[in-house]
Amino acid sequence: MSLLDSNLTTQLAGLLTKMVNPINLVAYVDSSKNSQKVIELLNEVADQSSKITVIEGDKSRVNRKPSFAVLNPQTNVSVSFAGLPLGHEFSSLVLAILQVSGYAPKISDGQRKAILSIGSHEVTTYMSVTCINCPEVVQSLNTISIINPKVKHIAVEGSAFKDEVDSLGVMSVPAVFENGKMISSGRSSIDELVAILLSQEENSDSSNSKVSGDSSLAQKMNAKNPYDVILVGGGPAASAAAIYTARKGLKTAMIMDHRGGQVVETESIENHISQTHTTGAKLANDLTNHIAQYDIDVFTPDWATSLDIAEESYGLHTISTKSGGSLKAKAVIIATGATWRTLGIPGEDEYRNKGVSFCPHCDGPLFKNKNVVVVGGGNSGVEAAIDLAGVANHVTLIEYMNTLKADQILVNALNNLSNTTVIIGAALSSIEGDGTKVIAVRYKDRNANNGENSEKILHTDGVFVQIGLMPNTKWISNKLSLNNRSEIVTDRKGCTSVHGIFAAGDCTDEPYKQIVTAYGSGANAALSAFDYLIRNV
Repeated sequence: MSLLDSNLTTQLAGLLTKMVNPINLVAYVDSSKNSQKVIELLNEVADQSSKITVIEGDKSRVNRKPSFAVLNPQTNVSVSFAGLPLGHEFSSLVLAILQVSGYAPKISDGQRKAILSIGSHEVTTYMSVTCINCPEVVQSLNTISIINPKVKHIAVEGSAFKDEVDSLGVMSVPAVFENGKMISSGRSSIDELVAILLSQEENSDSSNSKVSGDSSLAQKMNAKNPYDVILVGGGPAASAAAIYTARKGLKTAMIMDHRGGQVVETESIENHISQTHTTGAKLANDLTNHIAQYDIDVFTPDWATSLDIAEESYGLHTISTKSGGSLKAKAVIIATGATWRTLGIPGEDEYRNKGVSFCPHCDGPLFKNKNVVVVGGGNSGVEAAIDLAGVANHVTLIEYMNTLKADQILVNALNNLSNTTVIIGAALSSIEGDGTKVIAVRYKDRNANNGENSEKILHTDGVFVQIGLMPNTKWISNKLSLNNRSEIVTDRKGCTSVHGIFAAGDCTDEPYKQIVTAYGSGANAALSAFDYLIRNV
């Protein structure tokens, strides 16, 4: 049976017409079933282009089997994969083939210059083919290694090399390692990964005169004259606002930790008006390309850490950032979105990525045949429990209230599974570990009778927290009016409690947290900022 269906092979054949030079797929395999599948996949890919040749390499030269290299025999440029890069990672394989063949990566001149300044590195990314955040990391590091051959990169499918993953303590993907040490965990953009690699060089050689990613970014920011508008954030609301202010002729800057915001963690989007289906990663890329059509200064990866409000009426506000840089502007639009809400209990931070996870799609395969706990009885929690039940030995869902809040159809589906348990009326008190990984959770039975021991312990290999989102507003909590959910209070125009400062999207008290409402909220705030500037400044 073919690994690629007819629709996928047709799409693949079309994409491979963009290849520039011939490449080899060099396979390092043994007699295992996984190796047979890898050879089958490589042959199916090669069948779609006369510029691709599959050859078997000397398997004694590599430790991981099956693995393979995408090699340009003319330039000796290559990237490597270990395991079977299907699912979300098939796009990484296709992009690697195109770029190794000579197809130019879509990066800026500044990004290319930064990549070429990186020294020698050998990095490994552990990924899962069901992970929606992994392809960005894999593709970014592949691009870095193709542009700068001093950087060697291999993407390893974690489920195919379970012993290796377990020995390193990898319990969350994507995880990037160098010399046996984790240097990055979770979603990271190409800019963030460049900064990480440069910082690794500085840490290993304090005399190195190379400017780090952070300090270089700070220097660029500090050299800028005041803007008309600064956008803080990179998601749909911030993107819409930036496009609107730029179209109004306002000098605009954006500060963001990554492009696309929270939307990149969404696997499937079917309510994006005018598109019957898209993915978070593609939408984030579309937003990035749209922003690039305008004269907008984008500073990434960086985080706003403080807001200094102008002392005089209609003066300049200042945004300071994690990199040490700062920008000034006559108007500020805050669209920092939201992040996963945490439990705030002992052990949660300590064992994050060591058994505590927020993404069942990404990290679920790492818990195959293990016992896991899902915290949260809403739709996201029940959906996570159902998904995890397909790979885990047993799933226990814990909910604080005495009923599950999820849609009944999801609750029915959960109850029909033989390897799931639901505990209601339970308040988690701590996550326990052995110093390297999660081993149990402690909770209080809120329905225990008087005199009955209400403290319970449940042994588990992992905890998936699914209790909703919280707005990213901590950094401005004492500067703007917030409601009891820490959302920025705005009026119908997107105005906050301070003149010249506006807010949009999921970080505000906007009642409906949707992509389409974020667009409208961002556009609304941008038009209000324009109106403010032409009338008052």
